[in-house]
Parts: sequence; structure tokens; C-alpha cells
Amino acid sequence: MYQISGNDRLLALYYQNAKAFIYPSLYEGFGMPPLEAMSFSCPVICSNRGSIPEIVGDAGIYFDPESPDHVQEVLEKSLFDDVLLKDLVHRGKERNRQFSWEKCARETLEVYRALCN
Repeated sequence: MYQISGNDRLLALYYQNAKAFIYPSLYEGFGMPPLEAMSFSCPVICSNRGSIPEIVGDAGIYFDPESPDHVQEVLEKSLFDDVLLKDLVHRGKERNRQFSWEKCARETLEVYRALCN
């Protein structure tokens, strides 16, 4: 396994220059990395598991992470389709607008208030 040290600026450069963000996770509690990728106009090709489809919505292409054949098929079809990748960037920007730290804080406060009443 290879690991690169860096910072947020370097991570942003990776997202901005990547052909796509490939995310084969088997389970996510929320799915922050795909959302982060979309915020940097990076197309998302990801697992169809856990909360990922709920977060990514129609802004990503999905594969079964436990099926190497399906992963290969989806990657081969997606990574060489520049029109599709451009469309994923557009849809990712739209999808990303549905999430914000302000909205998260507001909805969390609403839950706390409901619990206290």
C-alpha cells in the first residue's frame, strides 16, 4: 500500500486533476469522501453500499464492490466516456449544493430541540 503525506491544498489538487474518484467502500456511515470529491468537480464512480447512494444520488456511477467483474465493467465503461464524466461533474455540483455545514448544524439543532420537548 502506498500513502502520500500532504495537506488540504494537496488533496484539493488531487481531486481537481483526477480523471475520477473511485470509491469501493463496503460500508459508510455518511459518505464524506464522495461528497468532498464532488465539491472539487471530480466525477464519482463508487460502491452501491451503505449510505453512499443516498449521499451521491444521481451524481455518480455505481458498482457492486464485491464483484470484481462488475467493478471492471463499470470502470471500463465510465473512465473512457468523457461526455459521461463531464455530466457527472455537473450533477455532482448540483448534488453538492444539497449539503452544507450550515444545513447540518440547523438540522442537528432541530433534532436536539425535538428531543428536549
